[in-house]
Amino acid sequence: MTDWTSKLAGWITGSGNGNGQPHRPLQELGAEEALPYAPLLPTWEEGDDGGHLVVNIGPQHPSTHGVLRLIVELAGERIVRLEPDIGYLHTGVEKTFEHKRYTQGITLTNRLDYLSPHFNSLAFVMAAERLLGIEPPPRAQYARVIICELTRIASHLVWLGTHAIDVGAMSMLLYCFREREMILDIHEMVSGARMMSSYFRIGGLARDLPAGFEEAVREFIALFPDRLADYETLLTNNPIWLERTKGVGVITAEEALAHSVTGPILRAAGVPWDIRKAFPYSGYERFDFDVPIRAEGDIYARYLVRLDEMRESSKIVTQALDNLPAGPVLVDNHKVAPPPKEEIYQSMEALIHHFKFWTEGVRVPAGEVYACVESPRGELGVYMVSDGSSRPWRVHFRGPSFANLQILGPAAKGGLIADMVALVASMDPVLGDVDR
Repeated sequence: MTDWTSKLAGWITGSGNGNGQPHRPLQELGAEEALPYAPLLPTWEEGDDGGHLVVNIGPQHPSTHGVLRLIVELAGERIVRLEPDIGYLHTGVEKTFEHKRYTQGITLTNRLDYLSPHFNSLAFVMAAERLLGIEPPPRAQYARVIICELTRIASHLVWLGTHAIDVGAMSMLLYCFREREMILDIHEMVSGARMMSSYFRIGGLARDLPAGFEEAVREFIALFPDRLADYETLLTNNPIWLERTKGVGVITAEEALAHSVTGPILRAAGVPWDIRKAFPYSGYERFDFDVPIRAEGDIYARYLVRLDEMRESSKIVTQALDNLPAGPVLVDNHKVAPPPKEEIYQSMEALIHHFKFWTEGVRVPAGEVYACVESPRGELGVYMVSDGSSRPWRVHFRGPSFANLQILGPAAKGGLIADMVALVASMDPVLGDVDR
């Protein structure tokens, strides 16, 4: 135990300050002596209204959904000011992209928004594909849609289970993770990994959809509506749930737009903005689906929007399966894709191509581009700059969780400290998507 932590322990227990001297109140300590305690202890700011209490919540608190620290100023039980303090998970991953070949960078993308890794990969490979001027085969595009919409459901299930347990509905977590397991099994089926699958490639997919894939997806889609109805039976008209969510954490459309909020939070405020409709990608213009919106802008509205989004995702997956085309899943371009494995053993040219592809990588023409997708949390974009080499010169992610956190302070102002946990959960932040 360090010297200042022993002093802190003695100050809290009243047994002394850790060096044999009697306990002294914190107010009597000099500025230099009190400095180590400042980040750990609440302060009392005197004012005309009797004073405000400033408290720290996180970054280790489970209800902050990651290493998020909240600095909350209270007047009694009312929140006067709330500021998110981020940066505890910073990894420098965007700089790391500059030292990895494009194909290697796909592995890094999964570690950002780790609850919806396929969306990160899709935005990254779409940016490279636009610079290369190529388009994946139709089968690959449909497969991407199926995988991403299943991932959207899986992400929303994690949100719903953790949101409910934050409010006190403990059984919801078990039910939601039961359905999520089926989706992770499908991810494992196509890629060999349950979460960080790195299944998408520049120009298509790593491999074709395996045998049994369609049956597994249809089995999930068949049972999911009944499971979703069970969730609503437990929560939608539950008086405790209504008390904790209706009229709480209200965000207006004007506030959301002013803070660049996207995704379910924006749509729950009445703005029907969805990248899949505004700028269709991967063939989304071929699918019939609605963009769920609500007008209330409170926690309850965000809950209803995400439930409806899971229904819409199920509709999209069904349409994609019914119309899944045959054919290749990777472009036939020797500069972009490796040769089929079976050709390596029969053709010297294919073997040379295989060797050069995996040692030199894909050379992307010089230029810059922005590609975005609609992730479970909102607009997830990749700004990519190429200098013509096999490594990107610059990669920057527009993380929806980062932008959405900016509205947390205005949404919390005037609310109760007891409602703050539900408010944070309704934002559905992923801190890997925030800090990078």
